[in-house]
This record gives sequence, structure tokens and C-alpha cells, in this order.
Amino acid sequence: MLGERGPQRGLFEADTLYLDFVGPNSFHGFLASQRGQLFRDEDFAGFYKEKWGRRSVPPSLLATALVLQWHDRVSDEEARQRACYDLRWKVALGIGLDERPFAKSTLQEFRAQLIVHKEQGALFRRSLDLAKQRGRLQGKLRLALDTTNILGRGAVKDTYNLLADGIVLVLRALAGQAGVTADAYAARAGYGRYRQGPSLKGQAEIDWDDAVQRQEFLAGIVADADRLLEDVRAARGHVEQDGAGDRRLADAAGLLSRVLQQDVERREDGPALRQGVARDRMPSVHDPEMRHGRKSKAKRFDGHKGQFAVDTESQVITAVAVLPGNAADREQALAVVEESEALTGCEVEETIGDAAYGDGATRRQFADAGRTLIAKAPAVTNQGRFPKTRFPIDLEAKSCTCPASQVSDDFRPAAAGGGVFRFAAAVCGACPLRSQCVRGRGGRTVQVHSQEGLLQEARAFHSSAAYRPYRTLRQVAEHRLARMAQLGLRQARYRGLAKTLFQAFMVAAVANLTLLVGADSSLAVLSAGLIVLLCSGTRLLPPSLTRSIGATHSRGHIGILAPRSAGPFKMPASRPGF
Repeated sequence: MLGERGPQRGLFEADTLYLDFVGPNSFHGFLASQRGQLFRDEDFAGFYKEKWGRRSVPPSLLATALVLQWHDRVSDEEARQRACYDLRWKVALGIGLDERPFAKSTLQEFRAQLIVHKEQGALFRRSLDLAKQRGRLQGKLRLALDTTNILGRGAVKDTYNLLADGIVLVLRALAGQAGVTADAYAARAGYGRYRQGPSLKGQAEIDWDDAVQRQEFLAGIVADADRLLEDVRAARGHVEQDGAGDRRLADAAGLLSRVLQQDVERREDGPALRQGVARDRMPSVHDPEMRHGRKSKAKRFDGHKGQFAVDTESQVITAVAVLPGNAADREQALAVVEESEALTGCEVEETIGDAAYGDGATRRQFADAGRTLIAKAPAVTNQGRFPKTRFPIDLEAKSCTCPASQVSDDFRPAAAGGGVFRFAAAVCGACPLRSQCVRGRGGRTVQVHSQEGLLQEARAFHSSAAYRPYRTLRQVAEHRLARMAQLGLRQARYRGLAKTLFQAFMVAAVANLTLLVGADSSLAVLSAGLIVLLCSGTRLLPPSLTRSIGATHSRGHIGILAPRSAGPFKMPASRPGF
């Protein structure tokens, strides 16, 4: 049953007694002031059965605890302890000093309810509602998009140990179906070596420099995997189809089959490790949704990608998405923009991104939706020779001009759009710039993109002075990503995309709330400082009261100290060498 907090505040609650001590302009004081407004119990009523069971811990209190947990970057157990013993947490939660508000399992179950009901972004949406109430999101928005890598929680292993992990998962499923322990089932069926240590490869007594021994070791693992998959097929014939047991067997067998397919090549002389990395390779059976990804040619990672939209004026994060680690940065870009409009109620005027969003397909997608996308077009190179950008293309006249002022109208369209311009071999053969332009004996060819017109417009805009301000605006997204990395976004705390999405939403919510707190605190301190300076200069306040006001407001992030005398205000002299 839904437990609710009444609107009446108690005289002996921590926020009543110790708000000034903790600081009304601190993050904990801010959450105390938002009690009953930022998070409301009725917003989570769908998680609970009406008139069934005893009353729950008020979900508004648990939502506040989740925010505090991510702000302070603590575990579930540490969050429970702080709610019991930390004065700042008690002030933020609005509870009594001797109150122990929730158990660790209660906090975990509330988080699970958010994920199961696909409400991972519920707390994030409340941060946007608060930003709208305070006038931070209004009118038309100019969004900056960017992505960052999130390291996965699952262990990444080589093929030998990855196959062993898949075999262990199947052994557990079969053992559960047989009603015995995994160790007992493995010993009885001849798979004991997979349960003897943390690393099958590490405990193997072979000469790893010997290719024959390596091949025999791999062949034995593959044979065991094939035999286990046959055992699964037999076991599924004795369980209810599509039942819980059948799904467990199918899921475990599916993971093992995928590892075999992606990492092992079947040959006539026996199985061998597949050369190269398979497309969409799964590097961990413990978190099957992890992928190999890269942010640049040199920076690789294993995990997921977080994509975020940021309002460049207010710096408020307006939308969040989590992509597979191997997904392109531009994936779901338009969906993130549309989500920003739905959550903020504001129209997006422009969308700004880096070169990862500047491809022709993404530009066409935005253009068809009637939206403005400002992103640098991908760089074009030609191994040290004249790139395509040195050849002006007239799409209307269907002509192409080379750096030597030769014009070609030999355009051959492609079925999928675009095409290619060809210059005659005789023209290129006599050209003095041939060594800088053409390789081989033929003439130069110039590829035309299916969205060549949009790419030409983008390159012309980026080379103009009008593009310069957008470089600074795009940096807003990078700054917010850095802030979220400080709050723990870089390393996933949970396994799977759904739980990692919850983490991204929570980090974005805390980033938004701390932004709002900082803005309010700075404004309050600035206002108090102006009052102190004006009153000090005109002798409207006595010196003791002036010092009192300055000391009171120095508790914020920006301290302003009042002068000790009520004399005229003077600027301090600069220090030599400062």
C-alpha cells in the first residue's frame, strides 16, 4: 500500500532544527526546501497495490534518497547508514534525528520498481519541471548534442574464458532443471574443470607458445560446448514450452551459441580462433548488451554510449539516451531532439553537434523533419593528393571543375543516389598537376554523395564567420559531460542497458539539480553582497548588523565578507607580481 507523507512539518524534524546549520543554500538544504514539491508520493502510486499490505516507505522520501546517493556517490548500504546517522541527509530527507527511514533492500526495491515500470527517467523529468518553474527553460531552445563512453560492468575476457563462462551458465541452467547444484551436475557430467577456478585458461597446463597444444585445448572446449548444447535440446523436450525453465535453458544456450559463432571458426582440421573482431561482438556473457566501442581511432572501450542533449543557454540537460557501445554517435539524434521538446514543452530552434553528426544521412533526416542541424561535415582526404573538396561541383549543371580548371560533364549516376564524375584519361595525362591528383594511368574520378547538396551547404557555412559562435556553444555539452563524469557516469554500476539508462538519468538529474542550486545560491549571495556594500557606503546599517549579514551569507559557495567599518567602499590595491 502506498505510504504518504503529510504536508505538516514536525517541530523536531532535522530540517526544522538544523537547516541553518547545514546551510539553506547547500544541496541538502535545497532538497529540504523542496519536500513535497520536487517529488510527490502520488507520482509513484502506480507502483503499489491500493488497500493491499502495510503502508510502504513514502516513495517521495526514497526518491530523495536516490538523488542523495548519486550526489554523494555511495553504495546502497552507505546510503542506508547516512540516512540513519548523517545530519545532512536527515535534513534533506526531513526526518527525525532518531529515525531510521529505510532498509537497504527497500531502496533497492524502489529502484527496481522504477526500472521494471520503465520509469527510469521519472526523477530526471522532475528536475526539468523544476527548471521550467524557475524560468530556466523557456522560449526556443538551442541544443548541443554529444556522447560519452560508459564502461560496462561485465567482465571482458578472451575467447577461451568467454567460452568457459558460457558453459558455466548452461551448467547452472541444467543443474537447476535437474534439482542439483551446479558443482554436482558438472562433476557428474564430466565438466568439473569449468567449476574449479576463476580462469580456465589460467589453470590450463599447456605450452602457450605451441600452436598445436593451443588448438587441441580450444578443440576440447568447443567439443564440451557442442555436447552441452545437445543436452539443452534434450532437456527442453521435458519442460513446459515457453515456461520459466524453458526460457532459462534457451537464454543460456543462446549466449553460448553466440560466443561459438562470433569467436570460433570451424575448419576441416578442427576449430580455430576467428581472426579479427566479429561485427556486433559480445565481449562478456555476464552483460550480453556490452559492446566493443570507440570514441576515436586511439580510444577504445567496452560498454555503452550515453547520449545527451543540453540547452546551450541554461546548461540544463534536456534528454538522455543510452546506446550500444558500437553504435554511431548520431544514432537516435533526432529522437533525442524530439524527446527534449516533449519533456520541456519548448521548441528546439537549432541543434548543434560535432562532426559525428555531420554525415549526409543525418542531415537529410533533420531536413526532412524541418529542423536545423549545425554540425561540421566529415573531413575528406585522398592520401596526400587533391581531395574531393578541391573539385567544385555544380549539381544543377551536372559539371565538375578540377584544380587545373578542366571541366567534366561526364556524370554517371548511381542507383542509390549520387554518382561519379569522370575526367578523360587524355586530359589528365597532359595535366601538369597530375602527380598531385591522380594515381595510376587513368583519369581522375570524383564521387558525388547522395546528399551532396546538403554537404556543400554545410562546408560553405563552416568556412564562414557565422559559424564561429557555434564552436563555443557546442562546448556546453562537453562541460556537462565532464560534470556527469564527476558524478560517476563513466563506470556503469549495473549490468544491462535498462539499468545503465537509469544510472544516466540519475546522474543527469543530479547535474541539473546542482546547477539550479548553484544558480540560486549565487544569486542570493550576490544580492546580499550588494546590500552589504550599499549600506556600508551610505551608513544605512550599523557596522555590527553589516558584519552579521556578511557572515550569514558567507555560508554559500561564494563568500562575501562585510567590511569591519562603515566607511566608504574602496577597491583593494593589486599585489606586485600577482
